[in-house]
Amino acid sequence: MPCRLDSPASVGPAPATPLPEPLAWIDRELEELAAADLMRPRRTRLGRQGREVALDGRVLLNFGSNDYLGYSGDARLVKALAKGACAEGAGAGASPLVSGHSAAHEALERSLATLLDVEAALAFPSGFAANTATIAALVGPGDLVASDDRNHASIIDGCRLSRATVAVYPHRDVAALDTMLAGAAARRKLVVTDTLFSMDGTVAPLADLAAVAARHGAMLMVDEAHATGVFGARGSGLVEELACADGVHVRVGTLSKALGAAGGFVAGHAALVEFLRHAARAWIFSTAHPPAVAAAATRALGLLADEPERRRDLRCRAEAFRAALARGGIDTGAAAAQIVPVVAGAPAAAVAVAAALADEGFFAPAIRPPSVPEGSSLVRASVCWHHSERDLERLTEALLRHAPRH
Repeated sequence: MPCRLDSPASVGPAPATPLPEPLAWIDRELEELAAADLMRPRRTRLGRQGREVALDGRVLLNFGSNDYLGYSGDARLVKALAKGACAEGAGAGASPLVSGHSAAHEALERSLATLLDVEAALAFPSGFAANTATIAALVGPGDLVASDDRNHASIIDGCRLSRATVAVYPHRDVAALDTMLAGAAARRKLVVTDTLFSMDGTVAPLADLAAVAARHGAMLMVDEAHATGVFGARGSGLVEELACADGVHVRVGTLSKALGAAGGFVAGHAALVEFLRHAARAWIFSTAHPPAVAAAATRALGLLADEPERRRDLRCRAEAFRAALARGGIDTGAAAAQIVPVVAGAPAAAVAVAAALADEGFFAPAIRPPSVPEGSSLVRASVCWHHSERDLERLTEALLRHAPRH
């Protein structure tokens, strides 16, 4: 009988022999993680991402993916990837500034700039690299970076790497941010935020953030990782949806979620992008993003224009799902998008809900600290375009049986 998906047993057996003394602390750390219900299972997937997913030999209805528009397994992207690989090989072979920047990268960056209606874009090997490199390039010692306390780990690490003074403001608290910026003496000031928060499903108050940043002469950098492809008339994200482009100076995103490919990007003024080509260390000193993957991402950008109904359908179904959970008394916080958290509280409670859902044929992962604050562990259901209304009704029924009520 297969292990339950969220049980610590699925992580694998302990080492057969004790670690050497200088590494003995690792065993103690692992024991503490297990005692706190914070061990993460490593699951093996067979086949493509899609409506269903095969994990550790079990086929489950997949609510654990960020494949919001259903493109990661789309045959059209696969064909673009294969064609790109035939033309330019499997890997880029060098950093972009040496010989790694290919025609596929050039086409991708032009397409991104067009989608976002900006002057230029720069493709990175990952969204994580885009955030860490960009923040560290924009600010440093003597500067101030203000970061929302629910920002993604890549933003947090970028702030640390920059060696600037970091001020963390409460989630979406514009007044607190205003006070921080008003009292700060710094060479440069940078405000950085996710637009759609990856665990809470909440939306940043971009218009207010832009106004505060402008009042204090601060740069505003936003990460559209979970909003790209889903929001906006063209699918470019929440900056477009909320008409805040004039107040946003730096736009970061990923190609690995709604676009179904891999990599990250930074976009904005041409001078900004040219500066990052000379200052963003994770771009300068990494082998370039694989050209074939860039070709697949470019194909996905074309599909955004051709298939606007996918994001419309996704958002309508996600809204109906959130409303059904609310009627049933299930706490989803202030979620307002396709990311729907079911708040459980303690780590063990989130693991138990996720395991009960798996027993009924649903994959919705338990999310625990440090991904969320202490006491707010949750089960995260990601609604994607390929989920039918009946799929969401069935998940709602299962959550009503197993999730805590408020």
